[in-house]
Amino acid sequence: MSELPKVTDLGFNSRVDVKVKICGITNPADAESAVQAGADALGLMFYPGSPRCIPLETAQDIARRLPPHIIRTGVFADPNPSDVFAAIRLCQLNVAQFHGAETPEFCLQFGIMTMKAFRVKDADSLLSLSAYHTDAFLLDSHVAGKPGGTGETFNWELALAAKKIGKPIFLAGGLTPQNVAEAVRKVTPFGVDVSSGVEQSPGKKDAQKMKDFIAAVRGA
Repeated sequence: MSELPKVTDLGFNSRVDVKVKICGITNPADAESAVQAGADALGLMFYPGSPRCIPLETAQDIARRLPPHIIRTGVFADPNPSDVFAAIRLCQLNVAQFHGAETPEFCLQFGIMTMKAFRVKDADSLLSLSAYHTDAFLLDSHVAGKPGGTGETFNWELALAAKKIGKPIFLAGGLTPQNVAEAVRKVTPFGVDVSSGVEQSPGKKDAQKMKDFIAAVRGA
């Protein structure tokens, strides 16, 4: 396997323009449209409960077509470690993103950068963040029974509180081309993460919405 980018290559330790991650990519055409729109990272979903989950073979096909500068992120929820290692190897993942009840120790065993997602309901939702020594945090909305991809926003004041821990924050949850500029101005996150907000239907991205979303982020 070729050498993966180092932490500094991905910018997690530097102040750069807000990164844009398009999550739940399910096919090569949508991946190409996201790249052309200016996305920094793409998320490949390996959580079986998601309508955007794809087989490992499909994810590998998408990943091999991506330019080297695109951050390849694998999205998991309470996975078997062997499945994570397989996805890392076959898809050349740069980041493993965890949305389940994974322990801090679990997240750090894979030899690549990691991001832990937290479903934010109230201030108590932030209490466990400091126990995790992942490279970044992703803050998503809390919706019962859904580990992510809710399409709903949460109180962004809580994201501001989470930033005080000092880790790069990816803001997610209900972001759209219409509200992402406001979110960026209010929170100034390290990055933003969008899935349903740029879709025609679950798992099918809308090329124009992706362009509009990224333009809104860059112009905020």
